[in-house]
Amino acid sequence: MHKKFEIGALDLDITLRDEALDPLNSPARRMVANAAISVEPFDAYYSVRELRGAVQAVHEGEIGAKRKLTRVLSTECDDFQRCIYYQLAGRGVVQMLDVLEWLEELLARRSVVSHDLFREGTWPAIMVNPYVAAQPDGPLVSADPNFEEGPSWYLDPDLSGVIEE
Repeated sequence: MHKKFEIGALDLDITLRDEALDPLNSPARRMVANAAISVEPFDAYYSVRELRGAVQAVHEGEIGAKRKLTRVLSTECDDFQRCIYYQLAGRGVVQMLDVLEWLEELLARRSVVSHDLFREGTWPAIMVNPYVAAQPDGPLVSADPNFEEGPSWYLDPDLSGVIEE
């Protein structure tokens, strides 16, 4: 005989929590997973997708890519994209893109689950927004699209670059 029992509301952050605690994940992956916890699913996904696209465009030397990245990082909205960017900045562009793609995939699946729950009229566990303000708290990055890429953009060990102190 099968019994039904109430398991409670689904925690949309369970995968992010698992990834943040997985000792087999790199510190960079654990950091960004933690940073995405409780960020609204669609906002988190589209924010990371936009950031990854901008970083990838700069890496590939696309025209206007620097302007796009500076716009993303200097927008007066919450600090989520800047948080993710600065957790990865300086680690090498290949690692940055790898982690952003990984996070984007996690957040895409989370968004699909969120969509399916809302479509069924089922509410997930309450998520408390980690950001207390809708605008940045402190100075913004320069909006100058003529920024100069530092060594992590071209001396990345994964690009066969050599970093000398």
